[in-house]
Amino acid sequence: MPEDQKTGGKPVAVTNNEQSNGETLSPFVPRIETEIAGVHFQNPVLTASGTFGYGQEFAHLIDLNRLGGIVVKGISTEPMPGNTPPRIYETEAGMLNAIGLQNVGAREFLAHKLPFLRTLRARCIVNVFGYTTQDYTNCLDILNSGDGIDAYELNISCPNTRCGGMVYGSDPKLTEEVVGASKRAARFPLYVKLSPNVTDIAVFARAAENAGADALSLVNTFVGMAIDVGTRTPRISNVTAGLSGPAIKPVALRMVYQAARAVSIPVIGLGGIATAEDALEFLIAGARAVQVGTANFYAPDTALRVVEGIRNYCERNRFHLADLIGSLRIPGAEPAKTTEY
Repeated sequence: MPEDQKTGGKPVAVTNNEQSNGETLSPFVPRIETEIAGVHFQNPVLTASGTFGYGQEFAHLIDLNRLGGIVVKGISTEPMPGNTPPRIYETEAGMLNAIGLQNVGAREFLAHKLPFLRTLRARCIVNVFGYTTQDYTNCLDILNSGDGIDAYELNISCPNTRCGGMVYGSDPKLTEEVVGASKRAARFPLYVKLSPNVTDIAVFARAAENAGADALSLVNTFVGMAIDVGTRTPRISNVTAGLSGPAIKPVALRMVYQAARAVSIPVIGLGGIATAEDALEFLIAGARAVQVGTANFYAPDTALRVVEGIRNYCERNRFHLADLIGSLRIPGAEPAKTTEY
């Protein structure tokens, strides 16, 4: 605190409505809502797919109506049992998981999961995946009848079984193929979730945009593994797994920054977000919203604390959320053009 704000060696608190010179400011109520491809979110904090079930599992722990949105775990056309255990392993700064996209299937989701989600103020985003382009479009055809779905999130980090296992999200042509077909099939806005396991994320961001994506969310998990040196066996039955948590945040943040500069569609940032400061970094880098993932497993109220932290930051600095998005200052660089949201 500056010296002129101290008396008697003790700091003098300056309230949000009082400047250091004693002048009283008018009350400031920040607007922290955001809009992504026509979907209005009351705040920019969503829960990430695969970390929050179908939402109702957390209803006894937190007030779901205070969230911006819930991205449900990945949905396929038919139910899937997932991989055999062990399929989760805690690392020093995160976790490895190879759940295997276990889910109830599209029809069961519509019948028994969506009715609850429809009662919430939080927006419902349905993550969709498949192993062929036809799988994706078939799943979307079923889900399109679900009133209460606000948008889809297309998981393209899956291997295309018709292309020798090549992952959709690691080949620009496959990315364009699956995004284009899914966009034509989708009744609701299509957000595309990008894989970080690529050389140049901007190439894939542009490929998805060119194919019709309404928004991007990134990043998905990084491919990793762990070995038990005592038994010399993999810690995960699938051998490799997806790494998430604080360990990936710096790389995820860099990719969000690059993707936001490469496309004109909105970007949603995720990867290691556990605090409001983490989320603010992604917003300043250019994300219009964020998702909280791995932190939900050990602190289910993380997303709500992030919401309040963003609100408090904006109130202290007299910002609206739109003033913050993409506001990164780079010394010596030309100021970025202001975008209205």
